[in-house]
Amino acid sequence: MTHNYFDTEIYSKIDFTKTKIKKGEYDNCTFKNCNFENVHASNIQFVECEFIDCNFSNTIVKDTAFKDVVFTNCKMIGVKFNEVDPFLLQVSFKDCLLNLASFYQLKIPNTQFKDCNLQEVDFTETTLTNSFFGNCDLKNAIFENSNLEKSDFLTATNFGINPEENKLKGAKFSRDTVDGLLLKHKIIIR
Repeated sequence: MTHNYFDTEIYSKIDFTKTKIKKGEYDNCTFKNCNFENVHASNIQFVECEFIDCNFSNTIVKDTAFKDVVFTNCKMIGVKFNEVDPFLLQVSFKDCLLNLASFYQLKIPNTQFKDCNLQEVDFTETTLTNSFFGNCDLKNAIFENSNLEKSDFLTATNFGINPEENKLKGAKFSRDTVDGLLLKHKIIIR
């Protein structure tokens, strides 16, 4: 089997639901306005790649490697990141729609989520130490046995995080949203 290698290429406006993505390693490539919706993008390596304005909704990424990959303004509903290759996994997200995605049991410290919609995302047993959730909507996101130490939630909204079930040492929260840490107790804060 031949191993395809793609270096510093730009892919623009490609509908991968019609044109099959080639298996192999994409190094320092940029994908702009591409459609990956429901595509089997398994066993592909993306190294230092950038995805801009792409649709990744329900894309299958089993054993796919994302090493230092940036997603900007991407629609990524229902992506099961928990199935990716965890070796050297490093991703960041800006202006992305990640509703219903799963990061279950992943070790992704230092992850940047900026201006993202993270509603109903599964962060169960995820290591997110020193991560940033800037202006993110975390409505109904699941945090159970998650390590959130030193993470920044200062501008995050709508989260419900139980301090008794998660590691929060050094995590930052604003006074305006601290009620998200007390939901379990069903108390009213005004």
